[in-house]
Amino acid sequence: MYTFQEYESTVRVVAKAFLKLGLERHHSVCIIGFNSPEWFIADLAAIYAGGLATGIYTTNSPEACQYCAEHSRANIIVVEDNKQLQKILQIRHNLPHLKAIVQYNGVSTEKDVLSWGDLLNIGKKESEDKLLSVLKTIGANECCVLVYTSGTVGNPKAVMLSHDNILYDLRIIIMALQVREKSEIIVSYLPLSHVAAQLIDIMANITLATTVYFADPGALKGTLMNTLLVAQPTIFLGVPRVWEKIYEKMQEKARSNGAIKTWIAKWAKAQGLHYYTNKMNGVDYKHWGYVFAKWLVFDKVKAALGLNRCRLFVTAAAPINVDIKRYFLSLDIPLLEAYGMSECGGAHTIISPKEYSMEGVGRPLTGVYTKLDNIDEHGEGEVCMGGRHVFMGYLNEPEKTVEAKDKNGWLHSGDLGKFNSNGILSITGRIKELIITSGGENVAPYNIEQTILMELPYLSNVMVIGDKRKYLTVLVTLKSNMNEETGEPLDTLNSEVLKWAKSLGSSAKTVTEVISSRDSAIYEEIEEAIKRANTQAISNAQKVQKFEILPHDFSIPTGELGPTLKLKKNVVEKMYADLIDKMYE
Repeated sequence: MYTFQEYESTVRVVAKAFLKLGLERHHSVCIIGFNSPEWFIADLAAIYAGGLATGIYTTNSPEACQYCAEHSRANIIVVEDNKQLQKILQIRHNLPHLKAIVQYNGVSTEKDVLSWGDLLNIGKKESEDKLLSVLKTIGANECCVLVYTSGTVGNPKAVMLSHDNILYDLRIIIMALQVREKSEIIVSYLPLSHVAAQLIDIMANITLATTVYFADPGALKGTLMNTLLVAQPTIFLGVPRVWEKIYEKMQEKARSNGAIKTWIAKWAKAQGLHYYTNKMNGVDYKHWGYVFAKWLVFDKVKAALGLNRCRLFVTAAAPINVDIKRYFLSLDIPLLEAYGMSECGGAHTIISPKEYSMEGVGRPLTGVYTKLDNIDEHGEGEVCMGGRHVFMGYLNEPEKTVEAKDKNGWLHSGDLGKFNSNGILSITGRIKELIITSGGENVAPYNIEQTILMELPYLSNVMVIGDKRKYLTVLVTLKSNMNEETGEPLDTLNSEVLKWAKSLGSSAKTVTEVISSRDSAIYEEIEEAIKRANTQAISNAQKVQKFEILPHDFSIPTGELGPTLKLKKNVVEKMYADLIDKMYE
């Protein structure tokens, strides 16, 4: 535990140590490890010392670590433990700028690897003079953070963010959400190498004096709830898959309720939706039904989730299904959807608590600019962003910078969007993910995927295929159990799916059994769900014709999901190329 005085003092000590170890101006300090006070300290110390704070995902291979460290000219690499250290030891001979390696958990027996205690001792022996001289020369428009985008094709790009980029974006987010100083509590669990965690966990902490609780490394594997129950955050940022996992657990619990509890929950959710529907229509009146439902149900649900003190429930980093938002809204948990990207410092739009909307990702934040490029007949175009939060460029990649940021300073997001009559932005798809069938019809896969998922909640993933092909097909995964230590999916179907399968007359207990026997009960039920989804298609070209069940669920260890649980569609297409081709024979 650190007080803010101790925190700032330690940052200065570590910054002095980095300078003593040879950190050069605009060279990087790479940090690889799970969220911890040491991660925060090393990050800010790198910035204090005039370097570039650079996070590396813990899931990166040694080769991927090498690319980031070499590309950013790393002078110092800070690792969490022996597991991450071994990656760096394999590649350090390929890092010409590397001067020191620091391990902050445990003590390494390796030669020339410093412990966290060693680092602090080095810094304590140094005077403040050199650090003060560096601090005086740092400009607001200088790069201070590198965020490596986790691209699915080729090497990741290093997004250069200046002090002003970060602080401006943070300030306008604070204004939009009316975040309070010295009273907010957050839980740090999303990868700190991601821009959202950099902004909310590290930078908001020193700007607003928030209290930060650190989740354990298994947070995204299922232990996050334990930390929430202890911390009781006032602000909680969850990526869509985190909210989906919470939703699934709540649904599973609800199915075990008796008739009376089920009726009460249904009544309470109706009261919640009634209140928020009125609020969205300009009538903010807490009628007796809502007040009673809050006391009887909503407060108890939030307490069970560890969110009883939470004021701001935020979802970001990927689109979230509107039905998931509606479910949480009915329980007095309004999800505030934010939209942005690393290249704009994190956020560009957000749903305001005062102007809640089920649809879209909110209005642009104060002082930023938005336009739609190449607008089609439906009013959709590429979302372009302008303002002080727009990044400096990609490190050492001027050609890619020009592709993303035009001569007038507009950042081209690659996302398709449109504004409604109230000025709320909706993201309708990703240009690169847009499927163009062999018949020339453009298909945005997201809505199709989400419709099928809502038709059959026993599926964990749905991925549409069809680019340059005659018709659409989908790959689906069944919900299965997970190895809580590794995060890898197991072959056994989870309890929810087992009950469903049994109700259909299936005796299958594993994904392998379902696929190997082409279990007729399960395959027919999936086919019926797809047919129901097809009734909502706006054209025949947007109807799904075939499907296949994949042998295991998606996960980070198996490669289909990125560090923030985003689906890597290109990776999945390569993995299952033969299976995809069979659907078109």
